[in-house]
Amino acid sequence: QVQLVESGGGLVQAGGSLRLSCAASGRTFSIYGMGWFRQAPGKEREFVAAISRNGGNTRYADSMKGRFTISRDNAKNTVYLQMNSLKPEDTAVYYCAADRASYGLRVGATAREYDYWGQGTQVTVTS
Repeated sequence: QVQLVESGGGLVQAGGSLRLSCAASGRTFSIYGMGWFRQAPGKEREFVAAISRNGGNTRYADSMKGRFTISRDNAKNTVYLQMNSLKPEDTAVYYCAADRASYGLRVGATAREYDYWGQGTQVTVTS
């Protein structure tokens, strides 16, 4: 089992940047595919980005392509989400998640593919 703790959220003006971090417990972080999802008030949780176990493959939701970058440092048990050119519609609680069934270059894009979730970090973008 792995525990996930997100950090780095906050209040930022439109056009600004934030970097989210997700620290994982345990010594087997490198076996998990990792993903970021977000949920805005009154909306369903949606996929943001995912990265394969060794970082060799990434996947993004269309609306995040070119603005967000997911990366991971397996030596630090941490996955990151660099968010640039933020928009008010990016306001949401952002969650990281771990996929224990991950293999190879797999990058899951649906919540049901993930087994462990963090508590989330709030990102608020003002216009």
